Amino acid sequence: MKFKLPDTLLLLIAILLVFTLLTWIVPSGEFDREVVNGKELVVADSYKEVASNPAGLFDFILAPIKGFISSAQIITFIFLVAGSFGVINQTGAIEAGLQSVVVASQKNKAYKSLVIPLLMILFSIAGATFGMSEEVLVFILITLPLSFALGYDSVVGVSIPFVGAGAGFAGAFLNPFTVGIAQGIAELAPFSGWEYRLVVWVILTSAAIIFVMIYASKIEKNPEKSPMYDIDKNSKYKNQAQEHITFTNRHRAVIIIFLLGLVALIYGVNAWDWYINEISALFVCMAVVSAIVFRMNSGTAIDSFVKGASEMIKVTFVIAIAKGILIIASDGKIIDTILNAMASSVDGFPNAVSVQLMFGLQTFLNFFLPSGSGQAALTMPIMAPLSDLINVSRQTAVLAFQLGDGLSNLIIPTSGVTMGVLTIANIPYEKWFKWMLPLFIILSILAMLLLIPPVLFFSWN
Repeated sequence: MKFKLPDTLLLLIAILLVFTLLTWIVPSGEFDREVVNGKELVVADSYKEVASNPAGLFDFILAPIKGFISSAQIITFIFLVAGSFGVINQTGAIEAGLQSVVVASQKNKAYKSLVIPLLMILFSIAGATFGMSEEVLVFILITLPLSFALGYDSVVGVSIPFVGAGAGFAGAFLNPFTVGIAQGIAELAPFSGWEYRLVVWVILTSAAIIFVMIYASKIEKNPEKSPMYDIDKNSKYKNQAQEHITFTNRHRAVIIIFLLGLVALIYGVNAWDWYINEISALFVCMAVVSAIVFRMNSGTAIDSFVKGASEMIKVTFVIAIAKGILIIASDGKIIDTILNAMASSVDGFPNAVSVQLMFGLQTFLNFFLPSGSGQAALTMPIMAPLSDLINVSRQTAVLAFQLGDGLSNLIIPTSGVTMGVLTIANIPYEKWFKWMLPLFIILSILAMLLLIPPVLFFSWN
C-alpha cells in the first residue's frame, strides 16, 4: 500500500500544529529593529532572549482566521482575477485560440517544440525583472488547457508559468523585491553585479526548460507515465482543450483585448509600480470590455464572474492557513531565534564552505518565511556584516539569499503561491514534491556551483 499525504488543507493544518508546538520548545528571542528609508530592518548583533510567548489552543484556532485577515488583499486579488477569467472563458476565445496553436503545432512539429521554451523564457524574464509570483495564479488558468491541448499533462501546465517564473525569480538580475531590497540593506549600488546574475539566470532557466521539455516528451509518447494520469482524466481543463470551437472575429477581438491587458500589466508593474490592487482592477476592466465586445448579456456575464470566483474558494483557504503558520511562528517569537542560530553556525568555516552554508540556511529559513522581500529585510542585516567577517563579498551574500529564497519557493508547502497553483491544477502535494524534487536538487547543485566563482576566482563588489 502506497503512502499518501492527506489533502492539502489537512497537510497545512498539521504543519500549523507543529509550529504551534515549536513555540513551546524553541526559546523566544528578538532582534532590535530600526526603520531605514521606510523599511523595518534587523539590527545586527542585537539578538536577545525575551519572555516566551507559546501558542495555545485558542491561538491555533485563530491562526487561520488571522491568516484570512492578513491575506485579504491577495485573496481579493484571486477572487477578482478568477471571476474575470470566468467571463473571458465564457466567450470561448481562449479555448479557440489554444486550438489554433494546437493546429499550427500539428502542422509544424518544430513550432510545437518551441512552445514550452518560449513561454518559460517569458515567465522567467517576468520573475527576474519584476518578481512575478502571485501573478502566476492568473496564468495557470491559461497554460493548463494549453498543456492538455498539446498532449501533455497538468504538471507541464503548471510548470510552464510556475517553474519558469520561479527559475527567473531565483536567478533575478533586476528584481526590485529581492535583489533591490537586499542590495539596499547591504549598502550596495542598486542592481550592481547584474552581469554575473545574468549568467546565473541563463543557467538556471536553461536547466528548468530542459528538465520540463524532457518530461513533456516522455508524457507525449506515453501519457500513462504521468503521475497525474488518472486524476487528469476528469480535469475540467482537459475537457476545455478537447472542445471544438470556431475561431470567430469576436474571439479575435477578445484575444486582442486580453493581450493588450497583459502588455498594460507588464508596463504598469515596471513603470508605475502596479501591484495587486491595480492588477485586479485591470483584469476586471478586461472582463467588462470583453463581455461588451462579445455582446454577452449582463446576466451571463455576472453568473460567469461568480462561477469563476467560486472555483477559487479552496485556494483562498490554502493561502490563509499558510499565512496562519507564519503568524504563529512570528507571534511565538521563534523566527529570530532560528535566524540567530543559523547565522552563528556559518562563522568559522572556509569561505567556499561558508557561502554554501549561507545558501542552505536561506533555503531552510524560507520554509518559515516564504516572502522574498520579508526574508531580505530579516536576514540581510545579519548576513551582510557576517559576510564581511568571513571575507565573502556582500554581492555573494545577496546571491546566496536570492538563490535560497527563490528555488525553495518551488517546493515548500508553506508557500501560499505554491499550494495555490497546485490546488487550482488539482495536483496533490506529494505528487508535485516527488516530481519537483529531482529538478530542485539539480537547480540547488547548480546554485551551489555558481556561488563558488565569486568566492574563489574573481572579486565581486
